[in-house]
Formats: sequence, structure tokens, C-alpha cells
Amino acid sequence: MSKNVRRHIDGVFLLNKPLNISSNAALQKVRWLYRAQKAGHTGALDPLATGLLPICLGEATKFSHYLLDADKRYQTTIQLGTATSTGDVEGEVVESQAIPLLTEDSISKILKQFDGETTQIPPMYSALKKDGRPLYELARQGIEIERPARPVRISQIKLLSFTEQSISLDVTCSKGTYIRVLGEDIAKAMGTVGHLTKLHRIQTGHFQLDEHMTIEYLESLDEAAREDLLLPSYAAVEGLPKLELPLERVKYFNNGQESSVEFPESDGVLVFSNGQCLGLAEVNAVGRLKPKRLLIQRDG
Repeated sequence: MSKNVRRHIDGVFLLNKPLNISSNAALQKVRWLYRAQKAGHTGALDPLATGLLPICLGEATKFSHYLLDADKRYQTTIQLGTATSTGDVEGEVVESQAIPLLTEDSISKILKQFDGETTQIPPMYSALKKDGRPLYELARQGIEIERPARPVRISQIKLLSFTEQSISLDVTCSKGTYIRVLGEDIAKAMGTVGHLTKLHRIQTGHFQLDEHMTIEYLESLDEAAREDLLLPSYAAVEGLPKLELPLERVKYFNNGQESSVEFPESDGVLVFSNGQCLGLAEVNAVGRLKPKRLLIQRDG
């Protein structure tokens, strides 16, 4: 095909993002391969981070914010003894310190300090904005501003392996957690400094990484095989309660009209009819079904 004509296509592709490519560049590549008119991702990974980047195509973008708010799980390696300007291997070394003798017991005791609710000061090398400008732009100019600490939650932090100079961890955390900052804080608690040499996301919400779902794998498939890899548009919220709507009520729902249903009160219900997901709704205390997000029904 000589021309990449955009088309309406809906679904979620669970990309294994490669190293040294931005999340937006990865998104645009997947969008091009699917020839999708509309696409978005669900939480950026740095170019030096790899792993799970759910790509929402078409109508699936209506649910993408649910994944932005979801917990994430990472595997990461912290190089001890040197700190960098960015908290990872991309920055310049700004400090060196001796590394204490590491044991599994001593590391585990330190990790327990970071389990649960804690606070973090966002790094200057981040996409947070000050007066409309990303902090990383200011950082590149040598400007540092005060950043208030923010609450985050570490649901799980587990030691995978360690050497004399590094530790590898499995971390499950809330949205807004900076693993680079966590790595620096852990190194500090050990009595040294450190920076990340690896950051690999393996889970977003209920989505698990499949290492095979790479850009190269997508490129090797024909169009039909690529479409077979797509999860439904509502995949981000598939764990919500489901309501089957009678056919005679479908047009009212699709027009955004409320109706009465016999269903428990809920602020999030997936509405189906004849096997098709019509969208997301809420049911109030008196049994009124109120559409919240309607999905366009594609022919075929």
C-alpha cells in the first residue's frame, strides 16, 4: 500500500516499548501501523524506560484516563555509589560515595521503610510544569525551583537480586510515583548515593506486559493479524459491573437519555446489548441509568 490512509479502528494494544524512544514516538508508530485516525497512550515512559505502554485506538481513548490513575508495577536496577543529574544513566555524574557492605538482610530492612504511604519531592527532570513550562526545561538551564512533596503509595517493594554495587527491585506503586526518586532515596537510606540503570514497566492496572508485543512484531504481521491483537475498547474498565440492556432501550441510551433499570447503585457500569458494548453509565440510588460515555458503534 503506497499511502497510509487513516481509518476508524478501535481497541487497545499492549505495547512493549523499546529503549531510547519516547512514548509519543512509540504511539505514532503503532498508530501508523494500524492506520488509526485517533490514538493515545496511558502514561508516558521516559525514553530510557521500557515495557508496558497501553496504546488506545479510536473509541478506546474514551477510557484511557482510568489507566492513567491505575497502579503501576516496575522492575528496576539501582546503581549505587554514584548520583547523576537526572537520577538515571542519561545524566552526568554529580556525586560519588563509598558503598557499604550489602547483605540481603540489611537491604530488606531498608526496603521496609519505603513500604506503604510516603511522600516524594518530584525531580527537576520531570514533565511537571511551572508557569506553563516543564520542569526539565528549567533544569537544562541550570534553574532549580522548590517543589512541594507529594503523597505516594508503595504497595509492594521486593528485592530481586543484588551485587556489591547494585540492587534490582520489583516495585508496585501509585500513580505519580517517580521510581528515579525512589532509587535515590533508597540509596541514601543505605548510606550512599545511586541512580537508575534500568526501568521496566510490567503492569498497568490489570494489564500485564507480554514481552513479545513489540513494534518489530507488529511490523511482521499483516493487517488482519494486527487487528486480532487488539483488546476491546472497554478493556481498561472491563472489571466494572456489566448491565445488559434490552434492544428496545438501546436507542434511548445511545441518545444519552436516562431510563429506569433494576440494578444496584453504581458510579460505573458497562452497558451491553446483543454482545456490543454501548458505553459507560452510572446507576443512582433510585435505579436511574445515566449514560456517561457513549461508544460509537462501527458497522461490521
